[in-house]
Amino acid sequence: MDFSRYQVEGFYDEIFEADGKPRPSARQLIDKIQSLPLGEIERRQRGAEAALYDMGITFTVYHGDQSTDRIFPFDIVPRIVPGGEWVQIEKGLKQRIHALNLFIQDVYNDGIIFKDGVIPEDLVKTSKAFRHQCVGLQPPRGVWCHITGSDLIRHSDGNYYVLEDNLRCPSGVSYVLENRHVLKRTFPQAFQASGVRPVEEYPIKLLETLQHLNGGYETNPNVVVLTPGIYNSAYFEHSFLAQQMGVDLVEGRDLVVDNGHVFKRTTKGFEHVDVIYRRIDDDYLDPEAFRPESMLGVPGVFEAYRKGNVALANAPGAGIADDKAIYAYVPDIIKYYLGEESILANVPTCICDRPKELEYVLGHLDELVVKAVNEAGGYGMLVGPHATEEERADFANRIRRNPRNYIAQPTLSLSRVPVIVEDCFEGRHVDLRPYVLCGEDIYVLPGGLTRVALKKGSLVVNSSQGGGSKDTWVLHEDI
Repeated sequence: MDFSRYQVEGFYDEIFEADGKPRPSARQLIDKIQSLPLGEIERRQRGAEAALYDMGITFTVYHGDQSTDRIFPFDIVPRIVPGGEWVQIEKGLKQRIHALNLFIQDVYNDGIIFKDGVIPEDLVKTSKAFRHQCVGLQPPRGVWCHITGSDLIRHSDGNYYVLEDNLRCPSGVSYVLENRHVLKRTFPQAFQASGVRPVEEYPIKLLETLQHLNGGYETNPNVVVLTPGIYNSAYFEHSFLAQQMGVDLVEGRDLVVDNGHVFKRTTKGFEHVDVIYRRIDDDYLDPEAFRPESMLGVPGVFEAYRKGNVALANAPGAGIADDKAIYAYVPDIIKYYLGEESILANVPTCICDRPKELEYVLGHLDELVVKAVNEAGGYGMLVGPHATEEERADFANRIRRNPRNYIAQPTLSLSRVPVIVEDCFEGRHVDLRPYVLCGEDIYVLPGGLTRVALKKGSLVVNSSQGGGSKDTWVLHEDI
């Protein structure tokens, strides 16, 4: 198998130039693939899939009341990011997370950004992610979002754009680490020759970020990862990260709050817990503070947090910056708090709660991508150009009934990367989710999760919608 029949088809391709020649950053990889004997690339693909299967790398897809565990689809042709491009991405993400932390702090405390008319107060406080319980909250070290995954896309103009921010419980970093483990064995020579930056230090950086939250009260703070349990779609990741950090994985029933402090049940009695990396949404975190019917959380943990007796990452309430309507204001937020222009641009966004923009969206549904502001995983979304008349009519009615719940964006031309399709290579659309840790300083994992839409022509890369993943090679230098 070679690339003789591969076509970029007018899209921006991460591996090949418009004339079909390999980009300088990809020449080592392409030369290696082209040199393989007949059938070898397919054998290596099957070997990579078998390795991931043996490692138990799964996610859960839900269909109504039914759920299915699946191996996360993986393609062995990596996405390659030149070093110079990554420098700008890293700067842009650090700038963005810094500003969003300042924004969340302001929202729940002084609200100066509302008084100065930069963003409507009503838009923020009517968000499903706004938590009135967090008003007046002062999180440890003044940090709200400690772990962030912002989704980036590259448009046909060659520029990167932020598609959305994920500040609640962003998932997927375990696939980044395991994909790399497999790819280093799949293309060892090309990997070495290309000068790929490592990702293996992420668990150590994550643990340092979590320990930093303790404020120096303990030299070795007791950190735990709080999971909803084995039936959660990201349970593999929860257990993987706990194991990699060398900390305990716990469920809500394993923790108890006594006299304003959190303790972990052990065979030797109770142990004090200092930091909780929680992979449970706000609503289910504490039945005394949020949803009383929750059986997943820890009663009293939010009050212990407010008193400063335990640290939570990410902070409750941080999801306000996940709202896709508030996303539209992030360039203004950066300008307001930092006095800087955004390094990474937003995708132009129409907020359907604004009458003129609502009218425009309803008249151009065949051209736009419409998203529910608090949905994830590719759900609650209409890709107008690929939808039927009936689907567009249904979405128009949904928007009219609840315009606050929807935003719309132009249908962008996502960049592509080759994937193995039977006996040839074909281009498929990708996005990129880098992971950002905010502790004593801000750290951006060099690379991130490249998600790929394995269905031909599809723009939906989410695993729950048939997407897969690739390893992401960030090079030390431009080649």
